[in-house]
Amino acid sequence: MPWLLNLIYLLILPAITPVLLWQRIVNGKRREGIWCKLTGRLVRRTGDSRLIWFHAVSVGEVLQLEPMIAECQSRWPSLEILVTTTTATGYRLAQQRFPNHQVDWFPLDFSWAVHEALTRIRPDLVVLVELELWPNFILAAHRAGIPLALVNGRISDSSFGGYRKLKWLFGGLLKRLDRLLAQNETYAARLETLGALPDRIRVSGSIKYDRIETRRDNTATRDLGRELGIQHGDPVFVAGSTQEPEERLAVEAYVAARETHPNLRLVLVPRHPERFDRVAEMVESMGQTVLRRTRLDAQPPLPNQRPVLLLDTIGELAACWGLADVAFVGGSLGNRGGQNMIEPAAYGAAVLFGPNTRNFQDDVDALLERGGARVVANGSDLAQRLIELLDDPTTAHSLGDAARGLVLARQGATRFTVNILQELLPIELLERTDDDTQTGAADAA
Repeated sequence: MPWLLNLIYLLILPAITPVLLWQRIVNGKRREGIWCKLTGRLVRRTGDSRLIWFHAVSVGEVLQLEPMIAECQSRWPSLEILVTTTTATGYRLAQQRFPNHQVDWFPLDFSWAVHEALTRIRPDLVVLVELELWPNFILAAHRAGIPLALVNGRISDSSFGGYRKLKWLFGGLLKRLDRLLAQNETYAARLETLGALPDRIRVSGSIKYDRIETRRDNTATRDLGRELGIQHGDPVFVAGSTQEPEERLAVEAYVAARETHPNLRLVLVPRHPERFDRVAEMVESMGQTVLRRTRLDAQPPLPNQRPVLLLDTIGELAACWGLADVAFVGGSLGNRGGQNMIEPAAYGAAVLFGPNTRNFQDDVDALLERGGARVVANGSDLAQRLIELLDDPTTAHSLGDAARGLVLARQGATRFTVNILQELLPIELLERTDDDTQTGAADAA
């Protein structure tokens, strides 16, 4: 099987190369870490401490690792941790969020690359976030006797249909996973339908609820608001994780709302960094002044100045949602399938999103059922809803309270997940941790 998979990958490679080159030319999108991915030459581990390898594809999955890694380090201080990612944005964010741990690239699924990576790292446990099923990697880890766990597992409706067509492949892979933790009963049932062993499946809830900040007065949000020049009492409209044409629609809604709410502030946070420059140009072409987060030192906001604010950084959107009175979650009026709407919900913002939210259907259903969000059909509907919520703060607060209540009710998945991972760790690590705890207690006495 490994060499058959290698052949398939090599046949696919020429077909996608023109796309990669086009992205490089048009968007300036470089393929960072490509040599490391092709060869599997991750930074070689030299110590003999126990190690967990966490793999998170991109930004969203990296953020989900924060509470889990913190919990692991609290329980097992001697544990080494490796975090790998696939995307450049995920890699940079992981370096920022986990400065005390090794961060590297996940190898491409060629047999030689995954073998080299596993040999260099020698993990005691591999943890895959959501649903990363790379056949050669899973087979190689299983043959090496390395326990494998899937955490925060989710399978969207569209993905489930595709996986079912390849059940002959994915069923065998799922059987090699030692634990599969699904976010809800629906995802757990789908894993079992695809071939996972029922006695290895657990329903954990979603880790993302545990890593989400719920206090608007947290330091990151407070500092960001001050640096952006947002005054106390200014109503704030945040349009985050946006794709084309959602920034334009948000600006149009903002302009319409300012006719009756002149103090309104708009913060735009495009999903993809390579679009920051184009979004800034687009805002200016619409007759609006734009102030970029990365240029505040050279161009600080002036008192009473109300430019459109462009958050052209990575990793600050979570704090930015805490500034929002009304939040529009992007990727939902385009074709992306939505983005994470739980972060603005946790702050008690009045949450809006478009109809295309297939990637977050469970969250959408829960929010709408609780009366914690509103769906907008198009740009004019976005403007109308924004104005209605600004005109009626009572309704806006009611939406926000319902959304925040949902988040608080769903917390607790991290501790459950780490308890399950503990079942797969070497017993001597757990015994050594117990000894360290007892020694510390004796010293304190």
